[in-house]
Amino acid sequence: MDKQAITIYDVARQAEVSMATVSRVVNGNPNVKPSTRKKVLEVIEKLDYRPNAVARGLASKKTTTIGVIIPDISNAFFSSLALGIDDIATMYKYNISLANSDGDAQKELTVFNTLLAKQMDGIIFMGRRITDEMLEGFSRTYIPIVLAGTIDPKGEIPSVNIDYRSASKDAISLLVSHGNEKIAFVSGALIDPINKQRMNGYEDVFLENRHLSYSEGLVFETNYSFEKGKELAKHVKNAGTTACYVTDDELAIGLMDGLLDLGVAIPEEIEIITSNNSALTEFVRPRISSITQPLYDLGAVAMRLLTKLMNKEEVEERNVILPYDIEEKGSTRKV
Repeated sequence: MDKQAITIYDVARQAEVSMATVSRVVNGNPNVKPSTRKKVLEVIEKLDYRPNAVARGLASKKTTTIGVIIPDISNAFFSSLALGIDDIATMYKYNISLANSDGDAQKELTVFNTLLAKQMDGIIFMGRRITDEMLEGFSRTYIPIVLAGTIDPKGEIPSVNIDYRSASKDAISLLVSHGNEKIAFVSGALIDPINKQRMNGYEDVFLENRHLSYSEGLVFETNYSFEKGKELAKHVKNAGTTACYVTDDELAIGLMDGLLDLGVAIPEEIEIITSNNSALTEFVRPRISSITQPLYDLGAVAMRLLTKLMNKEEVEERNVILPYDIEEKGSTRKV
């Protein structure tokens, strides 16, 4: 028998049961005699039957498929989160439908609507910010949505993050403790809620240390890329910077590469701390000091939170804040 042609009818006929019984076995319905369930499962294995997820969804109103919207799958931050999501999804027997939005707001909305049309049981959204149009789309859908490494400024959508403001403040304070006074803040778009929180942490340090002088000339806003970091190097150097806090690892590596090309000694002349501690920070010399976000856990906890919401389990905390630390490596001085 052609495996591609095997249907629920074939299983029912060989097992000598009704198609409804086969459907109940496939969907885990407890109202099947153990002996009948055993017989049906043996036939399913013998025929190598693969139930059609969409067909199952029509009957159970579930597709056991989760939509994951990711802005840049090549970015180590988001790919690490995606790995955590996938592992927990597999543990709970959910499939993943991954959609890359390229960080484009219109494409983001398009892939969101496409996932809804495919009858996802839930969606995990990863993005640097949530547009008003996307928020409106979220409010209209009936399925659970969880944010991973993404902030809803109103705090209404379930989410998993770290305390970005405190982490930024701790990183800047470490640089201050090394004797730095001209500390640059190198960031992606400052309109992004996470970067707003990081900027608040940066400003907190200046408010608490009166001997430091805040200067807008030390705040650099650019795109998240190695090339943009490299281009910024001469501006950072010319500003008299002695240390930098960077909001993205790839951007930090580009900045360090550009500074090294200019003959700047790292960390002797300029120290660098980045934000995500992705594997990229280990691939360069000197290795880059970083806030240690639990990237894998951000994704894993987001997926577990989604399973609870989909199954209508009790949820103690809808906005989860995970711990962070700072790991000093070769791009900061030992004092």
